[in-house]
Amino acid sequence: MKTPAQNIILAPVITEASMNGIQMKKYSFKVATNATKIDIARAVEELFGVKVAKVNTISVRGRYRRQGLHGGYTAASKKAIVTLKEGSKGIDFFESMV
Repeated sequence: MKTPAQNIILAPVITEASMNGIQMKKYSFKVATNATKIDIARAVEELFGVKVAKVNTISVRGRYRRQGLHGGYTAASKKAIVTLKEGSKGIDFFESMV
């Protein structure tokens, strides 16, 4: 069974733009759509043992996709960009990718 923190932080976002933010201690995650900034900050602190300074969130609406004659929308999601405090250590998962 997953802990509440694992239900909030769903996956890391690994793109070229998100990798450029690592030097400034900014990390991107896909999060639960009903999670608040406070929930996200607590979950990151609990899972990775770091201190969070700021959380920015982006709600991504579902995109229209077609498969032949049939069309529909993909699931809406939410992303969070987490900025760590100056004295905090980095997140090892991201640091190993740079």
